[in-house]
Order: sequence, then structure tokens, then C-alpha cells
Amino acid sequence: MILDRNATVLVHGITGKQATFWTEQMRAYGTNVIGGVNPKRAGEHHLELPVYGSATEAMADRASGTAIDASVFFVPANGARAAVDDALTAGVELLVVLTEFIPVHDTMAMARSAREAGARIIGPNTAGIVTPGECFVGFMPAFNPAVFTPGSVGVVSRSGSLGTLVSLELTRNGIGQSAFIGVGGDPVSGTSSAEAVQALVDHDATEAIVLLGEIGGVKEEQAAEIVATSTKPVVAYLAGAHAPPGKKMGHAGAIVSGNTGTYASKRKALQEAGAVVVDAPWQVPAAVAETTTAAS
Repeated sequence: MILDRNATVLVHGITGKQATFWTEQMRAYGTNVIGGVNPKRAGEHHLELPVYGSATEAMADRASGTAIDASVFFVPANGARAAVDDALTAGVELLVVLTEFIPVHDTMAMARSAREAGARIIGPNTAGIVTPGECFVGFMPAFNPAVFTPGSVGVVSRSGSLGTLVSLELTRNGIGQSAFIGVGGDPVSGTSSAEAVQALVDHDATEAIVLLGEIGGVKEEQAAEIVATSTKPVVAYLAGAHAPPGKKMGHAGAIVSGNTGTYASKRKALQEAGAVVVDAPWQVPAAVAETTTAAS
């Protein structure tokens, strides 16, 4: 789930307004976008890129016979499942699903299909992924050097805006990032926070990890199990400390029911696993600096 500039990317819904803007930004940054999908515009060119009727058609058109490494989806919620199935049928192994408001039963079906195909979904309701200095897939402001700069700290976040803020704070303090993985804010997602943290544990260019979570669900408690076995220092921040129970706060997954998914339970799990948990986003850089110094 951590790409470099050589990875090939297919944009589903490429002719839409948002997809057009972000495809231009991705390409300008270095992302290797090889084309797009829109069944109604198949055979045309958009942004000087070929538009295909399906991912299968795009794969068949690969002159070199090489695979398409990733698909990114700028498609409406009611078309997301079919678009994902199309990419999986074509053999794409990494699918970045930006779409929000996808019905939970569709997300569950998509996740199951991806597992059966040996592929991975990031999202839905994600802002995407970034490898600073290499490429980005989605709509994170990777092109802004005040926000993202190459370095050795990996960031995992359920929230794109919170991930942007913390990356900005890291950069302001001279700390670059090795990768950003936005797992998405829905209650059901294709990639868990735990899986994203594990990817950074296994990533040679990552020396420390920042985990950005929020109330609701059990993603952070599950991630704590990986943190407990990590040889790399982990700093965490949890949003929603003062949120009222039973109220959804921003993301569909950010809701506390009963005693599950609470701020206190998440903080306790992470601290017991060895993570340093800070009280505010702007405290992350100092905590990262302290933990990496102590680890060296």
C-alpha cells in the first residue's frame, strides 16, 4: 500500500470535475497515471490520456503486458461496488476508494471480493495515500511542500484533514514523512489501522510511526496489538476526547455506543502497548523527536 513513482495508476471516473483536477495534480507531482475509466466516454482521450470502458479493457491495452498497480475511484456511491469489481476482475491489486456514503453491505462485499482476489482496498471514504517526493493517489495536498516533505516518519490516519494538519506540524518542525496512509473514516473499511501500522513497521524507510485515530469502532484497539510488538516508536493522537456519547462526530465511524469505542478505552490500549499518546495534534512533532532520540 506504499507506492513509488513507477507504480501505474488507473483513474475511475476520470472525466468528472474533481477527478480531472486531482488527476492533473497527481501527474504533476510524479504519479504515473496511465489512463482512466468511463464507460460513456470509452475511446476518447482526456487530459491526453486514454479513456477506457472498463479496467479490463485498460489492462488488455497495456502494450508492455505489465500490470496496473493501483486504481483510484472518483465514482458515486451507487456505482462504487461495480467499479471495484471491474478493477478486481482486471487484476488490480491496490484499490483506493475515495467515495463516501457507500452502503455498508456494499463495502463488506467489496472487502470480501478483494480478499478473495488477493487485493487490498484502502477506504472507502479515504483521502488517499502519499509517498512524499514520489507520488500520491487521491486528494491529499502532497504537492504542497509546507505539508509533505520526504523523511522517515510514517503517518496513519482515519481522517484526511487531521492527517494533513499533523503532517503540516511535522514539516514545520523539520520532520519529514516516509508515507501517509488514509484508512478512511467509515465503520467498515478495506484496510484497518492495524494493517496500515503493520505496513509501516515492515517499511524499511520508516523509522517512527504516527497513528491518528478518533472515537468509535475498535480500529485503534486493534492497532494497539501491532504497536505492542513494534520495534519502531509510535506516537498517537485521538480525536473526540470530549464528544458526547451516541453522537456521530464527522465520520460515519466516529460514534460511541455504550462502553465501546470510547476515548478512554483507546487511549488506555495504546498506552499499555507502549505508544506515546499526546493531547493535541501540535504536540506530535515534539513527541516524535523525543521517542526517536530515545530509541537511537
